[in-house]
Amino acid sequence: MQKIGWVIPPEHNGSFVANMEKVLDIYKQPYDPQIPVVCMDESPKQLIAETRIPIPASTEKPEKHDYEYERRGTCNIFVAFEPLTGNRMVSH
Repeated sequence: MQKIGWVIPPEHNGSFVANMEKVLDIYKQPYDPQIPVVCMDESPKQLIAETRIPIPASTEKPEKHDYEYERRGTCNIFVAFEPLTGNRMVSH
């Protein structure tokens, strides 16, 4: 089941809603190279490896992967994105 994420404001908090609207208004501004709009996010990821060789696909069945895996650590992925130009940078 697909879900859409959104910030749900606290009940009866007009100040929160007003500040969120200010943030959203920034994205409506025309592009100005002197004042770039840059968004940033990070996401922790688990690094895993297969413990069994997958069974190849056949004409009647898709490739099969065992649910068992070997944990190989974790990392963080950092993204900077300039939505008005499409420029982005990813680092880990």
